[in-house]
Amino acid sequence: MPTPDKQLSAEQSRQIADTIREEIARRRISRQSLAELAKLSLSTLEKVLGGRRPFTLATTVRLEQALGVSLRKTADAPAPVAPNGNGDIAPDGLGAYSRRAVAWIEGTYVTVRPSFGDKDAIFAYRTEIVWDTVASSLVFHESERQDAAYTQYGEVAVPNQSGHIYLVTNRHGQYRLITLARPAISGEMYGIITTLLAGRGSLLTPIAAPIAYLPIKMIPSPTFGRISQSDANYAVYRQHLRRTVDEPFALFLPG
Repeated sequence: MPTPDKQLSAEQSRQIADTIREEIARRRISRQSLAELAKLSLSTLEKVLGGRRPFTLATTVRLEQALGVSLRKTADAPAPVAPNGNGDIAPDGLGAYSRRAVAWIEGTYVTVRPSFGDKDAIFAYRTEIVWDTVASSLVFHESERQDAAYTQYGEVAVPNQSGHIYLVTNRHGQYRLITLARPAISGEMYGIITTLLAGRGSLLTPIAAPIAYLPIKMIPSPTFGRISQSDANYAVYRQHLRRTVDEPFALFLPG
């Protein structure tokens, strides 16, 4: 029986590193995200992926459980087990939904909200919502953000009671919450983002704004980043943001 701290061979370590890099690219997640899911330090993950330290059995098992794939090519490699063991049912804390019941939410979206730095501009990025076998729930990952350091990922809650969808980021107790109405017939989702606005130094200020998730197939040539009035997609992005409040899918009360 191998010990948990057994070091794998150089060839095994190289093959595992290659597989992990492929999974990171395929899922469009950051190394920091993977390190947190596997409960490893980013430094440890960087060293093993860079070949500066061999993989140990314990580290490999953690990464297998985080990714939901087998990284070892040997016969004695056990299949990774989802932490909650519920298969196609999400945890109760996320709404206990089945994978089949939320399949219509899965997909890639153009996400638009007002720019926090320019009142006349719109901030746009890509969000992918997919089923994660290990977490046994929907998860979301952002990309194409101009402010890449603030890229978010997290869990998706779909409780039956409220009829709304919640995209939840929890980083060491610091939350960002997006509350969305159920999709329209054509797939758009509208709601509110509640987050923190980064100011000078360490100053953080709570802020809320309308937000819209548009199936990427709706936008023939999507543009991302800070969208000004000269951008070809500015008008349609603005129209969807206004719909959030005009219909209304969300309310903003005066102080």
